[in-house]
Amino acid sequence: MAFKEYGKYDAVGLAELVRKKQISAAELLDEAIDRTAKVDPQINAVVVKHYDYAKQQIEKGLPDGPFTGVPFLIKDLDLLEGTRTTFGASVFKDNVADHTGTLARRFLNTGVAIFGKSATPEFGLLPTTECRLFGPTRNPWNLAHSSGGSSGGAGAAVAARILPVAHASDGGGSIRIPASASGVFGLKPTRARNPLGPDRGEGWGGFSCGHVLSISVRDSAAMMDAICGPEASSPYVAPPPERPFALEVGRDPGKLRIAFTDRSPYGDAIDPEIAAAVREVAALLAGLGHHVEERAPPLAADPAVVMGVIVGANTALTVRLTEQRFGREMTDKDFEILTLASAHNAQQQTATDYVAAQLSAFQISRGLATFFESCDIFLCPTLCSPPLRIGEINSMSEDLSHIMPILRRYMPATSMFNMSGQPAMSVPLAWNAAGLPLGMMFAARFGDEATLFRLAAQLEQVRPWKDKLPQVCA
Repeated sequence: MAFKEYGKYDAVGLAELVRKKQISAAELLDEAIDRTAKVDPQINAVVVKHYDYAKQQIEKGLPDGPFTGVPFLIKDLDLLEGTRTTFGASVFKDNVADHTGTLARRFLNTGVAIFGKSATPEFGLLPTTECRLFGPTRNPWNLAHSSGGSSGGAGAAVAARILPVAHASDGGGSIRIPASASGVFGLKPTRARNPLGPDRGEGWGGFSCGHVLSISVRDSAAMMDAICGPEASSPYVAPPPERPFALEVGRDPGKLRIAFTDRSPYGDAIDPEIAAAVREVAALLAGLGHHVEERAPPLAADPAVVMGVIVGANTALTVRLTEQRFGREMTDKDFEILTLASAHNAQQQTATDYVAAQLSAFQISRGLATFFESCDIFLCPTLCSPPLRIGEINSMSEDLSHIMPILRRYMPATSMFNMSGQPAMSVPLAWNAAGLPLGMMFAARFGDEATLFRLAAQLEQVRPWKDKLPQVCA
């Protein structure tokens, strides 16, 4: 077959072609490399290229897994032994990983060929991907805009059809934000569904988790089946699924009780096109037979304040460990000003402040758990304004006061579900008049990815998005 057809397949479909020997893993890798060469100079999504690593995987023989032969990228925050891993930071520009993380090992066991690392902001701290080390990652729908963050490289690469699925991670929205900004599907799993070891028991106080961004719902479900489950060092485990997640795709979701809002959780009005899109999707859901009503969960505390304390403390530890490793104080030649400022602010706080932030996160979680006693799904916009313009957030500015108001306006609703540990997904169901994607976020009860996969598959059937392609597309 002429491999111009590559872009028509999701990852499950490509793996099936390899299984039937209609195409080889080497041919798929060549196609992914060609596509990277074609579009990456414009979007800057694949910032570390290690094609020889993937070729050696194929030559040695890939494991027999659900994605054998499928090209794959991991985010430049995760370790893959023998490959360059920078965390988006200048001080680590030549860092080579000396071991492989548990999640990366599980990706390898699925049979994927990992040919590079996708772009991330420094240490994944921002909802836009514009690190000083590599420069901005641009949105394939409009190059003047960001593809989101912190998994912005993954979002741009999948949207531009370099590959159908790529690793992503989410500590405050970093799977769902690029899914929305890039017009792809992204589901943040339940806390502890997927492993974070061996170096961490949990990330950002239990807020962070890893999974993928994908073109199709079934790719996300099949990948979760392949990589989920605890490891020896897991401090806690997610509730086991009733059946494989892949079997939920296409299963009747039944009549769901869906609550929705077209406002920010702070009560602020949002972009009018996004508000209209939420209402239109709510009407679509009602037309599918679901019970839909307008209401939103109350917030017992400010998620932005909680994130500032928890993430700041984790960033401060990263800076301290780096200083110990290099034997000197870190400066703005090593880390971006935002990273150093976040660490400095955390050092002014106390252990009591950290515990108070944890308590606030619990109170938010408790309120959400109570809210979901009377509904199955909560719908709201993933982002409350269109994808940010490149340069709108400047992590190297001497005055960082512009950042918090932008974050409050842009992504006010994502982090609450990191605090509660609930699964939440962004589904590409709308585009604005300027042609930029507007993702819709759906959250479910703790442990209930199954309902999200069923609903996502239903929406994928009635409003398919796979053939809607951006301006920059391989």
